[in-house]
Amino acid sequence: MTLGMGERGQVVLVTGWPGFIGRRLVRRLAERLDPSRDRLVLFTRPPHAAAARAELAALGIAGEVLEGDVAKMHLGLSGEEYRRLEGQLTSIWHLAAVYDLGADADTLRAVNREGTRHVLELARAAERLTRLHHFSTAYVSGDRQGVILEEELEHGQRFHDAYERSKFEAERLVRRAMPELPATVYRPSIVVGDSRTGEVDRFDGPYYLAILLVASPLGVPLPLPGDGVAPLNVVPVDFVVDAALAIGAHPAAVGKTVHLVDPSPLSARTVYELIAARAGKALPSVTLPHRAVEAVLGLPLLERLVRPHRNAIRLVNHLAIYNCRHQLELLAGTGLSCPPITSYLDRLIEFVRGYYAAPPRPPARDELEDPLDRPPR
Repeated sequence: MTLGMGERGQVVLVTGWPGFIGRRLVRRLAERLDPSRDRLVLFTRPPHAAAARAELAALGIAGEVLEGDVAKMHLGLSGEEYRRLEGQLTSIWHLAAVYDLGADADTLRAVNREGTRHVLELARAAERLTRLHHFSTAYVSGDRQGVILEEELEHGQRFHDAYERSKFEAERLVRRAMPELPATVYRPSIVVGDSRTGEVDRFDGPYYLAILLVASPLGVPLPLPGDGVAPLNVVPVDFVVDAALAIGAHPAAVGKTVHLVDPSPLSARTVYELIAARAGKALPSVTLPHRAVEAVLGLPLLERLVRPHRNAIRLVNHLAIYNCRHQLELLAGTGLSCPPITSYLDRLIEFVRGYYAAPPRPPARDELEDPLDRPPR
């Protein structure tokens, strides 16, 4: 369906469908938009176009699906498609990115940094634009430790990988454009499953490393790498989506960067112990120095195989505290707050147990999620 040129309702563009957050965001947006006036535009890669059109039809919202590539000039769209967006867009939710830590640096730069640059060019040209929503990550802080404020970005930090650097460079572009564009930046921490159902479509990162450690067939789970005193800051995906939508509707969020994090995270060891207790196991009191573990996993024959786990080990031993004053201020009065992990941990574990008890068939090659929407590992 092509957008009607005479419509003056909202025209909302979402990049990054059908990613982990993007799919849920689109569903919640459809609930908020007026189906008689508003339009939803899903920007996706060609392999997902048919599924995206089916999604719009199922949601009962008017709109269209645009096939393109954020890494290309004008997003790889035709001149007519691009001009139509320039004249009609009222808001952009930019989520398209490569999150795969195994991706090469050139790909990460092309999609994450240059893709954001191309989205900013569209935003500048959009005559009716009222807000650009950019999804970054809390880990643009790189190797910084201690308290990290939402206002801070360039603080002399170094980066653990090309992913962190590419997201930092992308956010820097958005922040430099804020004087001329009504933009809001969202920085989620480690996004886990739905707090109400436990549903998740990925099994990676430090939280799921913890689950797999205690769910192993060994009578005693493996020791936690490091002492585990660092906060394990996880946020359920439903909170990330609902909080971003509420903050995005707030006029005071224009020009702000917002940490979407747990204001009171538990330590990694406490989370590991809680999961172990639910598995009927005791976490060993002995610890393995995390630097020694990382050194072993960094050996040439192991590095590529265990790269995601090296990242997880680093995160559970990184003493970073993400201040979220903007989040708390902008959500005040909405009834929204990040639920503590203890309130939904059982649902996450049960979902994981069910998954491993009867895992779905592996997807065919042409059904695999697009690399642009691959969640962080």
